[in-house]
Amino acid sequence: MTEQDKGQVTAGMRGASWDARLMSRPYQMVPYALGTADGQRTLGFLFTVTGKEKTVVSLMHPREMAITHYLVPFVLDAGCACWVQGPRSIGNDLRLEHEIALLDVAAGMTHLRELGYERIVLLGNSGGAGLYTFYNQQALTPPGQRIARTPGGRPTNLAEAQMPEVDGMILVSPHPGQGKLLMSGVDPSVTDEDDPMQTDASLDPFSAANGFDAASGRGQYAPAFIERYRAAQAERVARIDARARQMLKAKHEARQRIKAGTGSDADRRIAAHAPIFQVWRTDADLRSWDISLDPSDRKPGSLWGKDPFVSNWGSVGFGRVVTPESWLSTWSGLSSNAALDKTLGALHQPTLLLEYTGDQCTFPADIEAIYRQIPSERKQHIRVRGNHHGMALSRDEEPGQRIAGRHIVEWLRATMV
Repeated sequence: MTEQDKGQVTAGMRGASWDARLMSRPYQMVPYALGTADGQRTLGFLFTVTGKEKTVVSLMHPREMAITHYLVPFVLDAGCACWVQGPRSIGNDLRLEHEIALLDVAAGMTHLRELGYERIVLLGNSGGAGLYTFYNQQALTPPGQRIARTPGGRPTNLAEAQMPEVDGMILVSPHPGQGKLLMSGVDPSVTDEDDPMQTDASLDPFSAANGFDAASGRGQYAPAFIERYRAAQAERVARIDARARQMLKAKHEARQRIKAGTGSDADRRIAAHAPIFQVWRTDADLRSWDISLDPSDRKPGSLWGKDPFVSNWGSVGFGRVVTPESWLSTWSGLSSNAALDKTLGALHQPTLLLEYTGDQCTFPADIEAIYRQIPSERKQHIRVRGNHHGMALSRDEEPGQRIAGRHIVEWLRATMV
């Protein structure tokens, strides 16, 4: 069995590091620790070759720090500087609220403008697309009309934030947003959020009775089952939304009683308590196991590998441990503002969309919808063979990362340099 035949785990930025041989040229990398508008810190690294570049391409993910991202050398080849930024809480999205993460992005954009760059291009890879298109939407919104509160009710202070506008966008294997991604993958057969073993057999995606073959790791699902399944996925997300909102309501009411001078000791505990809860079984997108659904060059399996019993019931997975606030802002396909179908309408700048044809996270219909929703008159869609992070799909095949990189060089030189 070749590496290409194995289930490659590409969740997050796994598999997205550069080929060190492509960075053998002279370059300079300078780290910058930046302050955000709400008093937090974020870290970024600026890559340059000549130090005289007029265009900078910015890379960021809401959870990961991808300093050695595979596209950095190609950005430098195009004659641009490259800014790679991390979020305030690297590797941990327990408390991630996308509205607050925009303040991290804003700190980076403000810094790049202060350094004198004439053009800024945002490069949103995977979950970075949701973050960057959300930033672009809010940056182009008059300050007084920006989102004032997170879905959990926290003030965003975006109206007071300096949010420089950007000049272009590159979207590489973008998914529709972390909430939309999770709603497509959440297992709706869960009947008790506090007991991951409790299952509605009629909705179990990994049951032979519903079309799954454990021996081959593949599914063949009937249209009627798919329709019921997808409706039940939205219903489960709505139930978790309600649970999160009830937690926040109890906390808010306790605070109000304390403020009014009628609070008890119990109210003080409730007001101080920061709830954390688990969301089990979130790797159950039927398209991952039945590859006849929205067919592409992908192999059976998800970003987490080929064994759904490991990825769906295991401790590592999307949205596994959350706060009510992070669930509603980031992981809820119903409540999150960082969904591309909500943010792409503001994208009028030149845009390059790169699709990997073997992507196990973003499927052809997703990409078609994303491209259709971009209103820019200067947009381009390119398809490249590769998995979610552009790894080769077969032995002796050139990695899609390199092909995508060359397309980006060509687009930047023609559009932004």
